[in-house]
Amino acid sequence: MDRQTKVIDEVRQDVGILHRRIPRGCPESNGKVERRHRTDADEFYRRAQFKSPEELAKQLARWEHEYNHRRLHLALGGRTPAERLCELRISTPLAARRSA
Repeated sequence: MDRQTKVIDEVRQDVGILHRRIPRGCPESNGKVERRHRTDADEFYRRAQFKSPEELAKQLARWEHEYNHRRLHLALGGRTPAERLCELRISTPLAARRSA
């Protein structure tokens, strides 16, 4: 396991995020991630033009903010992911999430 993966795993565990692996060759088991990849490709990567890695990083940060805080998602009932996360945090206190 490389250092970056180890750090991500530690943070994930600290905030109580469960990591589940899907079977190899079954992308249908990972529909949310596959859909996000498609949206990123359609709405960002195919449209973005950049001349350097730094410019790409800036544009990607703007896209991530747009996607999570401004773009309404049908799967979330017309809310943004940030709005949905706030709802989850309010309805499920951290102590309850960690003991689950």
